[in-house]
Amino acid sequence: MATLAPTARTAPIAEVTAHLPPARPMRFAVLRHVGPNWYASVMGTAIVASAGAALPTESLGFAGPMDVPVLRAACVTVWALSALMLTLVLAARVGHWIHHRDQARAHLLDPSVAPFYGCLAMALLAVGGATLTVGRYVIGENAAVAVDAVLFTAGTLVGLTAAVAVPYLMVVRHRVRPADASPVWLLPVVAPMVSAALGPALIPYLPAGQWREALLLACYAMFGLSLLATLTLLPLIFGRLLTHGPLPLALTPALFLVLGPLGQSTTAVGHLARSAPDSLTSASPASTASYVSALDAFAVLYGVPVLGFALLWLALAAAMVVRAVRRGMPFSMTWWAFTFPVGTCVTGAAGLAHATGLIALAYLSLTLFVLLTAAWAVAWTRTVRGLVSGALPAAPPVPGPATARTR
Repeated sequence: MATLAPTARTAPIAEVTAHLPPARPMRFAVLRHVGPNWYASVMGTAIVASAGAALPTESLGFAGPMDVPVLRAACVTVWALSALMLTLVLAARVGHWIHHRDQARAHLLDPSVAPFYGCLAMALLAVGGATLTVGRYVIGENAAVAVDAVLFTAGTLVGLTAAVAVPYLMVVRHRVRPADASPVWLLPVVAPMVSAALGPALIPYLPAGQWREALLLACYAMFGLSLLATLTLLPLIFGRLLTHGPLPLALTPALFLVLGPLGQSTTAVGHLARSAPDSLTSASPASTASYVSALDAFAVLYGVPVLGFALLWLALAAAMVVRAVRRGMPFSMTWWAFTFPVGTCVTGAAGLAHATGLIALAYLSLTLFVLLTAAWAVAWTRTVRGLVSGALPAAPPVPGPATARTR
């Protein structure tokens, strides 16, 4: 790779590849454009299983979701599919790095692609979490805990690395303008929030005392890390929309990515509050009781307003997508943005329904789940059709100018 001046920011991928040696001629050419964004399909599939298992059906007077044979079979099937997809995408990405290293390096130097490395962490975490909640009915509890522990550890380490490495690259190597601000920038920093939401499920399998409390507080630390990073990026994203107009048509689905940190943080505080009584045992009983009470209150006082903002953004993003569809928005892998972020809102609303007993929140969770399954079915079908036809994987389209408003 050509040496770049240490103080110069690098150009987008089209310019970067011009300075790189060519890939091995046509060897495994089908893998050349399998970028880190393909992990989004794994995340979007796994969240369907996890969200289905979390539905607050008991609040509506029905049996638990995993006690309903049809729903249980559907969740298990989707979980198995997500595990298979994770294996295939991991293998494809390894092949990509082996046979198309020039393209892989160019992805890291492209500010529109590098943030998708956060999807690797979230794919590992999502499949691990679904294995513990759904896969246990197939492979057994012990095996499910072991799989989730491995995937949670790997996903958390990758997520924390991406949360530092990708912003570092954007600061010192990428060349970005205010008009380039995109919801995609949230992907690296939201990965630790997924760890914060899924970590509490492993707490009961740790030794009582210091181990449980350490994981609980580590999850709260990752919650804070991700939340504060998200709060620094959201004004840039919304400001870009107000000052530079809508995103290019092909990128419009990315607006749904903003729902990810909102729904996932609501899910995280609910899961953490429910795990606190069995984890905070080092302090005195009186102190522990006060902590538990405070965390229960925080889960509701934080979750309800954030979920309200998530619904506002959902309406705005949906309106922008309708506008883009009317103008000929093409199918691309960005359509997977319709899945995982909405799934986090399903689990967030379900957690609030459990915490408050409010039936309206239970119905909201069910409604969002219907939206999630419909979006997943469309994205999965179109992706399979693209793979069969050969249209996928292909080089992503180059978006038009992002600074001009369109009628």
